[in-house]
Amino acid sequence: MSNLLESDIVRLRALEPDDVDILYKWENDTNIWKVSNTVAPFSRHILRQFIDGQKYDIFETRQLRLMIEEKAEGRPVGCIDLFDIDPYNRRAGVGVLIYDKKDKCQGYASSALQIIIRYSFMILNLNQLYCNILFDNTQSINLFRSKGFLTVGVKREWGRTTSGWLDEYLMQLLNPKKI
Repeated sequence: MSNLLESDIVRLRALEPDDVDILYKWENDTNIWKVSNTVAPFSRHILRQFIDGQKYDIFETRQLRLMIEEKAEGRPVGCIDLFDIDPYNRRAGVGVLIYDKKDKCQGYASSALQIIIRYSFMILNLNQLYCNILFDNTQSINLFRSKGFLTVGVKREWGRTTSGWLDEYLMQLLNPKKI
């Protein structure tokens, strides 16, 4: 494969100014706030600033968001984030979103996660990736486990929902140095 940021079904790309409307839709959908730790809506102005901030070095901003495009039509289906990038300890958190139900279970998240793992270990030279997943999000737990992430801890009653408290798993993937 010639492009490290592509698979046979998806391409990861930088945010573009035209992405503001789709990000506005995704970020302000209260149905996904539980998994994104969001409690307030985002304005288009703030999202434009966020997109503009992506031009800075990721080790300075400590974050990177890439759009996940399905390759057949070039249509954005979600995004994948590296956050809390720690250049000294060579680690970062990772999160993935596939927004529309029709795009879920199509392999997009799996391909995007495999690409970001490869990018993180080969290009960024990170030692580890981690994620935090609420225990009722079995689809995400299974996705990350399928890529080698191990559950290394449980944060009790970590997430508050309208129906009570949820535990959150801390999962981790160490760089095997052989990717």
